[in-house]
Amino acid sequence: MYCKQIKTSMKHLNKLVVAIFMFAGLSSQAQDSNNPWAISFGANAIDGGRVSAAESVKNQFSEYFNAKDFWSIVPAVSYVSVSRYVGDNFSFGVTGSFNKIEKFVGPKFEGDYVVNRTDLTYYGIDGVINYSFGNLLKYFEPTAHIGGGYTFLEDNSAGTVNGGIGLNIWFTETVGLSLRSTYKHSFEEDRSVVPSHMQHFAGLTFKFGGKDTDGDGIYDKDDACPEEAGLKQYNGCPDTDGDGIIDRDDACRDEFGLAEFQGCPDVDGDGIPNKDDACPDVAGLKALNGCPDKDGDGIADKEDGCPEVKGPKENNGCPWPDRDGDGVLDKDDKCPDVKGTAANNGCPEVTEEVVKKLNDFAKSILFDTGKSTIKASSFETLASIKNVMNEYPSARFRIEGHTDNTGRLATNERLSKERAAAVKDYLIANGVAASRLESEGYGPSKPVADNKTAAGRAQNRRTEVVVIK
Repeated sequence: MYCKQIKTSMKHLNKLVVAIFMFAGLSSQAQDSNNPWAISFGANAIDGGRVSAAESVKNQFSEYFNAKDFWSIVPAVSYVSVSRYVGDNFSFGVTGSFNKIEKFVGPKFEGDYVVNRTDLTYYGIDGVINYSFGNLLKYFEPTAHIGGGYTFLEDNSAGTVNGGIGLNIWFTETVGLSLRSTYKHSFEEDRSVVPSHMQHFAGLTFKFGGKDTDGDGIYDKDDACPEEAGLKQYNGCPDTDGDGIIDRDDACRDEFGLAEFQGCPDVDGDGIPNKDDACPDVAGLKALNGCPDKDGDGIADKEDGCPEVKGPKENNGCPWPDRDGDGVLDKDDKCPDVKGTAANNGCPEVTEEVVKKLNDFAKSILFDTGKSTIKASSFETLASIKNVMNEYPSARFRIEGHTDNTGRLATNERLSKERAAAVKDYLIANGVAASRLESEGYGPSKPVADNKTAAGRAQNRRTEVVVIK
């Protein structure tokens, strides 16, 4: 007979489970904000003896734990509960239960109700508003609840108003043991029909419904990076290089770096992150993209031809040379291999003594009579003039031709020009740059002596060398 009762109990329980799930689909509740849904199932016990039979509240609860004399228990899964969290520690759910009542209140005897042995089928469906007091010592969650429902006892039924307390013991975040005691006050006045009673529940609770897309153990609603697995201390965001800066804010997510450089390293410690440092292994200057400049000339050592000595960029960081040591840098020295003066662009200046020397040579230049042909005897003199001129490579000279006033003026002017040009051409042909020479003839217009005497006319027939300033 006992086995038959169990089989019948399971059959009725299946009907209850279906009904509960249909009802739960219309409800709105859960266990916490991470996993809003919860389902519980287990065994229930009905205290239909002591609580129902005793006249006073004191007597009703005086033997609360006397299961042997007053409780009815089906040794199988006999209740299912589904709930959903609604916020602020409140949840709402529905519970369906089944039992076989073996101890129940009977008619009054000598002024008090008595407990009889029975065999009554019990069904209950109840709505529950549950309040959680929060977890104590991490695993223990005390609760209180109120609600109402309908109880079916054989062919009788009645509405009830419910209230009670409970305790959840969590083994994991989503799996726990639920214990609950509910006082169900019946609206049926006749205790022998559907009395008020206590119902106790013990079962497993499973929370579900939380979404964790990236599987990092942090629910999407709390995960700042729900598509990437991350760490709890960073609200679910990853930190690939472990530098304390989450990847989405890390400019160098694969290299351990510093917060001041958005997660990028600065190996040489010069205040310039490696990614912007042209010389990441040697401390340098920001102005030179992190490269050093030992000589302080503004040119990075790696691009400086003379890193130990200051020099201009135009000369690859090296100082300009002064080969002739005249104080005029070669870049400005028109005569870099000959000492000169700054006033003359590094070239030696042609002094009055030098000019006198040139003209002493020039006085001995001889031409064929009436012609501009230079006599061979003057070639040595011209060679000396050339040598002196080339000692002053930046100086320019003008060769001037003069005649006396003997003969026609036009002839004298032509002859003076031709003789000056002949000297110029000879010097050019023998090594004086053409750009440094010019010539002019003045005829008898610039005498230096009296043309009335033979000696004076001899002095006026001359070739002169003038420095062009």
